[in-house]
Amino acid sequence: MHVLGVRDAGADHDTLEAVVDRIVDRLADRGRVGVVRYDATIADGTDARESITFGEGITTVGGDVTYDLGVDGDWTASGTGLSVGDALDRLAADCDYAVVVGVPSLQYPSVVVGSASADDEADDRTIAAVGSPGDLDLATLVTALESADPHETLESLVARLKRSPRADRAGAIATFTGRVRAKDSDDDARTQYLEFEKYERVADERMAALETDLETRDGVFDVELYHRTGIVEDGEDIVFVVVLAGHREEAFRTVEDGINRLKDEVPLFKKEVTVEDEFWVHE
Repeated sequence: MHVLGVRDAGADHDTLEAVVDRIVDRLADRGRVGVVRYDATIADGTDARESITFGEGITTVGGDVTYDLGVDGDWTASGTGLSVGDALDRLAADCDYAVVVGVPSLQYPSVVVGSASADDEADDRTIAAVGSPGDLDLATLVTALESADPHETLESLVARLKRSPRADRAGAIATFTGRVRAKDSDDDARTQYLEFEKYERVADERMAALETDLETRDGVFDVELYHRTGIVEDGEDIVFVVVLAGHREEAFRTVEDGINRLKDEVPLFKKEVTVEDEFWVHE
């Protein structure tokens, strides 16, 4: 799922909403779109509140997380205790795109609406700065959005394989999840986060080639590999390998080979930041 942020830089409410509507309409022509709205001014204690819109539903903000499911499959969820990351994770299995409105700093590509500052313009995550809906170059925006790394979860990758045209022949889905380990032993300094960079284009090409190679194995129907980049904090997931296969033997074997070859063949660079130090890790 590709994620786009929409940041308010002093725009009036109607202009901001018109920009969001135009973006959502264009993305909806290409796939399913979820919208996450964040309002830091509506807070309960220290928890700000968010709402998710999926399909054409109208959301309200507040209360515990609730779901309303309509006959056409549209649903809404809202409430405290739901972070923006949680909202994106919930949308990832069903949506091709997500638009996040109201988050001032987001790790995904963003559109700035209003009077963009010099910092906004210099931010490499800013793919457009507009004063009105008519300023949007939607074709360029979509190209930039789809060239960025998507947001994936284990659940979204499994859901994609279950929709495979070869799923009827599959009796197994095997997965591997790699996560940030806080420490190897009790005496180690605690790891705060890992930061990953990739060799642009080369990493994506090798990941795709590895998926294709693994899928040529007898009894293996589909393979999904995903590795996060940027900052990944202690306890968070880093990498997923998901294999759709006829039987468990080839599924398990391919998962193990997949993660081993990913680490050997895909150019990804890791910096570890502990409570005491930071350093690049060479494996």
